[in-house]
Amino acid sequence: MNVAIIAPGRDVAAWKETIEREADGVNIQVYPEIDSPESIDMVMLWQHPKGILKKFPNLKFISSMGAGVDHILNDPHLPKDVPVTRIKDEKLTFSMTNYVIMGVLNFHRRLDHFRTNQKKKRWDMKNPETEVKIGVMGVGALGGDVLDKLSYLGFEVFGYGNSPKEDFPYPYLHGKEGLQPFLESVNVVACLLPLTEETEGFLDIEFFQKCKKGTYLVNVARGKHLVEEDLIEALNKGQISGALLDVYSKEPLPKDHPFWENEKITMTPHIASVTNPQAAAPKIAENCRRWLKGEPLTNVVNKERGY
Repeated sequence: MNVAIIAPGRDVAAWKETIEREADGVNIQVYPEIDSPESIDMVMLWQHPKGILKKFPNLKFISSMGAGVDHILNDPHLPKDVPVTRIKDEKLTFSMTNYVIMGVLNFHRRLDHFRTNQKKKRWDMKNPETEVKIGVMGVGALGGDVLDKLSYLGFEVFGYGNSPKEDFPYPYLHGKEGLQPFLESVNVVACLLPLTEETEGFLDIEFFQKCKKGTYLVNVARGKHLVEEDLIEALNKGQISGALLDVYSKEPLPKDHPFWENEKITMTPHIASVTNPQAAAPKIAENCRRWLKGEPLTNVVNKERGY
């Protein structure tokens, strides 16, 4: 089986070593040094150059090197009949959940407020906590774990998604008709939605106007979910009290972007949940073994849903 790794600017040595060790009969080449593209059976992708998939006419399947697949599904040259798989890894879930919990606890215990008081040498013991009710948008493997852990900590939680769910363990609303009552129930919103045509630009001024005044936003999904100028407007009006952002419409974030100077925004550079090659590469190796044996692939993406 011939595999190509296409992840410009990323060190892929650990991926190559792990997959070759765990899947016999797999030969891996790394972009841009790829001989005979017509012989490639599978490509592993992360932020690949658009149009490059046209060079591989005999692909059997495509694997994302992370949990996200929008960078693949948004490629107009993606072959329609070639399955796409994604990474599902417990360590990804662990990191993502802990990141969201960090943001929630920061807001709950008003750490930004007390950090400001520290700079001013002000001793003020009033209002040490903010009462929070937390809404998680996108309740798949990652969002579901966030709900579980926050509920375990004693917080009241709510879920939101695009489609109905049966026997969901927490209050759950979905679709356009469910958005307003969902937002009226919470004052912290964590976005873990998949990026699709329906969810791009979902966090816009209309969305913020539906939120309770003073709602806190955590976005760990994709930068394109957020209309960035609308968030600034909502922050200036006090409709949104603050935001923790890990993803942006353009990365790295340009140095002249207004987010850098906004005291109501806490920023991190897309590190909420980073794929660990030693944990994730065996998942891809397993699919290589399955393909060689003629067995069904795991973690296949529904292209119509976008996840």
